[in-house]
Amino acid sequence: MSKSTYFSSKSVFGQLISLIDDKIIESSVKENKSDYYVKKFKSKDHLISMLFCCFAKCNSLREVSGAMLGLSGKTKDFQLSHIPKRSTLSDANRERSIEFFADIYNELLSIYSPELSDSRIKDVINKQVKLVDSSTISLFSNVLNCVGRKAKDGKSKGGIKVHSVINADEKVPNMVWFSSATTHDQKFLERLEYDQNTIYVFDKGYNDYKAFKLFTDNNTGFVTRIKDNANYDLLEINDIPEHIHNGVLQDQIIQVTVKENNRSTKLKLRKVKYYDREHKREFEFITNLFDFRADLIAGLYKTRWQIELVFKQLKQNFPLKYFLGDNENAIKIQIYCVLIVNLLVSVIKKKLNRSWSFSNLVSFCKIHLFNYIKLLHFLENPERDWIIDPKVEQLQLSFFG
Repeated sequence: MSKSTYFSSKSVFGQLISLIDDKIIESSVKENKSDYYVKKFKSKDHLISMLFCCFAKCNSLREVSGAMLGLSGKTKDFQLSHIPKRSTLSDANRERSIEFFADIYNELLSIYSPELSDSRIKDVINKQVKLVDSSTISLFSNVLNCVGRKAKDGKSKGGIKVHSVINADEKVPNMVWFSSATTHDQKFLERLEYDQNTIYVFDKGYNDYKAFKLFTDNNTGFVTRIKDNANYDLLEINDIPEHIHNGVLQDQIIQVTVKENNRSTKLKLRKVKYYDREHKREFEFITNLFDFRADLIAGLYKTRWQIELVFKQLKQNFPLKYFLGDNENAIKIQIYCVLIVNLLVSVIKKKLNRSWSFSNLVSFCKIHLFNYIKLLHFLENPERDWIIDPKVEQLQLSFFG
């Protein structure tokens, strides 16, 4: 076995942190004034500490602080100037602006989005498909109101709802908005940007005729499922050509009533009924895309399931069951740091030619966080150092006779 060829002057953690340019941090600090009146524990130290928490899957402030005390001599490659005590980190999570972390995430997303993007969907339909969904994270204290009935003892867990938009050709949230778990999903549609080159795909929980009219008035496409009790008038039945997928059962033009400002208007939409063989059930979709094939409407909605896989990936691989603070600010900071780590690992995964599962990559980074391994080189060929050179093997055999 030959000498290791994977030694690096930076630890794995240092290499991951180096994906965040210092200029991004400096710009966000200046923009949000997040270091005003701060003597020691600066914004960058706070960010690195929370990213360490996410990579190492720490579940408490004491665990983060205690683990980081053992980093003496290992912080030069990521320029950590102050290791926090438990109370210092708690105060920072409660008081530092969430926007500092949000700006860093959004800036990283704009930089690495071209690397993460897979343009096959956009090439087919010549529009950007964006997936909309939300996920509720239960909290063990009533920080934000939770949905559902209270237990018999009158107590209930708090809950925070994370609303997200992701591009269908990427696997990281593109837009994030937090609300209490009681907030209806429809409220999030008001925050979307309308664009004639964009199609939004969302579940029927977002069903809102006013929003559908707004989409249509702004030449923005949408695809969703129609509610079971929806009221509409049937205007026309479209023929289903032979070349259309045989899962398409109906293609209809319908009209719904939109009530706003004490007056009613009519909105023409399209309804497609589709039988999904994989799940052995029928779906009814509603859309304002009249020029698209009926089976493509069903295909667009099927891409929405991708965002559920993203939420599952976040919850399974990062610390979102235990939060380092019992206040809203601390919870949102931790979620943003999880999103940043998820983005960094996704960038590493995209750079690799070798196939690695996301969960295996996260586990590898956790185990080797402060080993000095050339991360990308090692992940491309992890067995290389364990392969015996035939010449060396022959020399060993001749030496031992």
